Amino acid sequence: MGAVRGILLDSSVVLSSDASHGDAVVALAAEYLLGKLRYSRIPIGILCEQDLSSPKVNLIQEVATKYFCTVFCSSTDDISSVIAQSWEDRGGDVVHVVSSRKMDFHPKGNDCTWLKVIVGNADREPSTDAEYVGATGISNLFISQLEELLLLICQLNKKAIGEEALIVGYVMKPSREGDFAKRGAFPMHPTENGLIFLPLNYDLPLAPQFQLLDAVLHKATDEILAVDMDSPLGSIEQVTFTNNLQELCRHIKCHLDCCVIDPFNNVLPILDRFRIQQILFGLEKLNIHGHCKIRPPHFLKVDRFDESDLEQKLAQAKLSLPTIVKPQVACGVSEAHSMAIVFKIDQYKDLNIPLPAVVQEYVNHMALIYKFYALGGKIFYAVKKSIPNADNLMSLSPENGMKPLLFDSLKSLPVAKEQVNVTSHQIDLDLVNHAADWLRRTLDLTIFGFDVVVQEGTGDHVIVDVNYLPSFKEVPDDVAIPAFWDALKEKILSGKCKNTS
Repeated sequence: MGAVRGILLDSSVVLSSDASHGDAVVALAAEYLLGKLRYSRIPIGILCEQDLSSPKVNLIQEVATKYFCTVFCSSTDDISSVIAQSWEDRGGDVVHVVSSRKMDFHPKGNDCTWLKVIVGNADREPSTDAEYVGATGISNLFISQLEELLLLICQLNKKAIGEEALIVGYVMKPSREGDFAKRGAFPMHPTENGLIFLPLNYDLPLAPQFQLLDAVLHKATDEILAVDMDSPLGSIEQVTFTNNLQELCRHIKCHLDCCVIDPFNNVLPILDRFRIQQILFGLEKLNIHGHCKIRPPHFLKVDRFDESDLEQKLAQAKLSLPTIVKPQVACGVSEAHSMAIVFKIDQYKDLNIPLPAVVQEYVNHMALIYKFYALGGKIFYAVKKSIPNADNLMSLSPENGMKPLLFDSLKSLPVAKEQVNVTSHQIDLDLVNHAADWLRRTLDLTIFGFDVVVQEGTGDHVIVDVNYLPSFKEVPDDVAIPAFWDALKEKILSGKCKNTS
């Protein structure tokens, strides 16, 4: 049995069974399935019967357009020949998916090898081994619901390639998953380095999904409900995750041979701006006298903004106005990105930023920020416009600095309006690459990002933010995605992540 050459969905599984009694409706399971297959690098077709009503045919055409499918007509004399001409010959099987009520239907022609998957027989367990071969010579498999087809595809592809193929189950919020998938990051057809990606489905039992997996890729920060900031983060118990992620954690603990990218405890420092600032102090060992310095910004943790000695504490922390104020919790909760730039000491008194907070040095950096991405051992970067220098910043704030400048760093960063010259100063890439390697070892993370600004005057390279599993959207897909796959495979094979948190 070969790898999957293409998926041919019969209209009986695309249209809802209720559609036979009224208006045409696309089955919810089919919408889910097609959404996951859309960027899978596996050709998808819909087999349309000749006797379907016009509204149903029109709906199938709409679905095909939305999900990049090819529509084939079942009345074609030699449909396998048509499919063979339409889909690249990879030497694998065409998987023909039909409902149990149409299990006796067989497409015409002999130009392709066929594997029929019959949906709706709840008495049968999904299997990659053909349970019988019908009179036509077409192998038959059974699944109880359409969503299980994704598991079956992964099984078939791994079986065809061999043990060197690795299945990576992934879970993240739909918008983030969509961004990655559109770039081709999560194909179900094996990548050049042998990875197969399976979207984990919380509506199906997780146990059989985990039986297929070599690794789990997660964005746990998408599934945080609350973070206890009363004490520095040191345990995963201080984070309240969604029920779905808690279930995922339970299954991870039962499958210690499944690599977690990355263990949840490794991600904890990223949640805490105070903790990550403390870690960044270790950059000092990379600095060489007479060369540019790489460092964190000066900072101070505050639990109250009305402390009587706040001004003295700021001075002791080498902080001068303006300062930038950020919640201590860095991600996962609604107000984590609510920030303020404070121009006068009395503006702290009524400041509406979640506490505890971190007051951070405002670095004049010529309105340029360097966004670095570490994908395994490979480092990429992009240059973007940033917040202007302090003397120009006043014009963006209410009443020219008489009130703090409030913003959400994910939505409305107050970037410079004037033209910015990206060659106005040069960044020391060797220094930052050394810092990235140090961060990778220190945090033990596979894929992370960090932002660097170069201080005007001193040339100090200041790391102002660190984040886990960024989108690295500024890096071209043909460069970033293979590096992403290589980073995942290297981590899986390294054996360092067998014991998960």
